[in-house]
Parts: sequence; structure tokens; C-alpha cells
Amino acid sequence: MGEAYPFTAIVGQDEMKRALLVAAVDPTVGGVLVFGDRGTGKSTAVRALAALLPALPVVAGCPYRCAPGRVAGLCAACETGEPAMVPVPVVDLPLGATEDRVVGALDLERALTKGERAFEPGLLARANRGFLYIDEVNLLEDHLVDLLIDVAASGENVVEREGLSVRHPARFVLVGSGNPEEGELRPQLLDRFGLAVDVTTPQDVPSRVEIVRRRDAFDRDPAAFRATWAAAEAALGGQIEAARGRLAQLVVPDAVLEDAARLCLALGTDGLRAELTLLRAARAATALDAGFKKEGVGEGGAGEGGMVDRAAMLAVAPLALRHRLRRDPLDESGSGSRVARAIREVFPTAAPAGRAEAA
Repeated sequence: MGEAYPFTAIVGQDEMKRALLVAAVDPTVGGVLVFGDRGTGKSTAVRALAALLPALPVVAGCPYRCAPGRVAGLCAACETGEPAMVPVPVVDLPLGATEDRVVGALDLERALTKGERAFEPGLLARANRGFLYIDEVNLLEDHLVDLLIDVAASGENVVEREGLSVRHPARFVLVGSGNPEEGELRPQLLDRFGLAVDVTTPQDVPSRVEIVRRRDAFDRDPAAFRATWAAAEAALGGQIEAARGRLAQLVVPDAVLEDAARLCLALGTDGLRAELTLLRAARAATALDAGFKKEGVGEGGAGEGGMVDRAAMLAVAPLALRHRLRRDPLDESGSGSRVARAIREVFPTAAPAGRAEAA
């Protein structure tokens, strides 16, 4: 796959980077949906983030990347394999992929040559504990959408076919991208994305020049370019790992949960997944921000018995709620504007949240 572009070298697109970092800190947030123009760095950002994340401890030879001590019992490697470290995977799910390629199927080569009935894992197995990236997700065929909805809800892939009965872990950060002008996403799958962002092509000359300059430098000499950003990449990777360790220590007060419920009621979101996503995203963002603050946090601030406040919840509210709004034919404003307006109406005294940017 080659060397990934450094995440910290990506110019602008702060909201997209923020959403991806939050999902990396806590994958239970539910993945990220990125809609916008082509050529705005969507797939680049996903691969860049995966490249700077800490390597995964796995059982060597296990096709499902089982972690040592959490054996799934699905293959001989789970019982006999030695611990190993592997990079976080980023798996592309092509629009034209067959169901067998996605979920796995009978290993025909072994069946024909050895007469053995064995399972050949698919893309979902390869993506376990990593990222599953779907470009043009709004054009994905319905039968694959149904598969993803089931797996996203259960965290397992179940295959019952051709005399096979296989169940394996399939927990991944789902990242989808697309252009809304080319079609809408099915509501059932849209609801499974925890966060959603809109990206646009930069409209100022300095940003466009800097993007082109950096990309050209990377393409000409990837190793030298990555060396230039190595310190920033290592620092951000360490902050993500530290934030993951802080999650269990952070407390979300009932008052913040009540604020989240009031905001969701004002926006008319369906179900309770919006509140749950707000809780998880605010907690992950708080844990992440603790690593960027200069004073009063470090190892002894928000990371140790810290509290998630209203400002943190409101800061991630546009990311968590903009794709959950019902259509209002009398309101032509964008979904992000509707969330911002609801925040002003429900919390008129709340100051605009100024959260630390990650990169």
C-alpha cells in the first residue's frame, strides 16, 4: 500500500480530522461519515490516521487478528499462535464487491485439492480491530448495506452457507465518504454512523498552495517528507494512546446527560442513539483534549477522575447530530446550522466552545 501521508501534515479540514480522532480514541462512537467534494483528502486522512496509531497486539497467524488473551477459538492459530504486533488495518470495501468477498465463503482451493471444508475469511475479517473504508458509500448496493447494518450492530459476522457455520469478531471503525449530489444514504445505515462531517474544497489561495506544495513534496520523496513530520506524528500517536487510557476514568454527570437529552428533544431526533453518541463523543473528545492542554491536565487533570462538561458535549453536537435530523421542507438551512440554532435556543447563556484542535 506504500507509505501513508502524515496525518499532521494535512492542511485544514479540522472538523474531519477531529471526528476521526474522536472515533480512534473510542471506536464505540460508531464511525465517521464524510460527505463532500472529491479530492479533499477523505481517504488520505483515514489511511494517515491508521498509520500513526499504535500497533495491534495479535495472535500470530490468526486471520481475525484476535488479541492475546481474548481468543475467539475459531482457528488453530488462536490456540497455538505466539503474540505479535501488526499495523492497524485499513480495508477498502469496493462498491462492486460480492457478498462472498465481504463476509467470506468456502475455501474452494482447499475443498478441491484436499477435500477439506474450510472458511476463507472476507473483508470484514480483515477489517476487524481496524478501519473499514467505503468510498461512495451512498452508492453501495442494498444487500451490502443490510450486511453492514447487521455487523455494525452486533460486532460479529455470522456466515451460514455451503455447509459452513462460522461466527467471528468484526469490530471496526466504519468510515464512509461520498458526494451527496450522487445519491442519498439509506436511513438505516446513516443512523449507524456515529459522527458526520461535511468537507469542502478550500477557497483561499494560501491553503490551496500549501496543500499542493506538501502533496508534491510527499510524492517526490515520501521518506524525507515523513521524516519531517515524524516528531508531530509520534506526539499525536502518543496523545491518542493516552486518551484511550483516560476514557475509563472520565465521568459524565447526569446534568450533562440531561443537557444532551434536551438538545436532542429540541431537534426531534429519533430514538436514543443520538444521546448515546453524544455521551461517548464528548467523553472521547475530553480525553483527547487533555493531551493537548498545556497546564493543569497532563497525567493528573481530566484523565484522573475528570468530568465531562457541557462545553465538551456542545462542541461535538454538530458532528453527532447533523445527520440525524428529520427533513423540514420549511427550513432550507443546512443541518449544521439547525444544530447551531438549537444550541443557541436551548442554551442561550452557553459560550461558544473553544476546544483544542488536534492537528
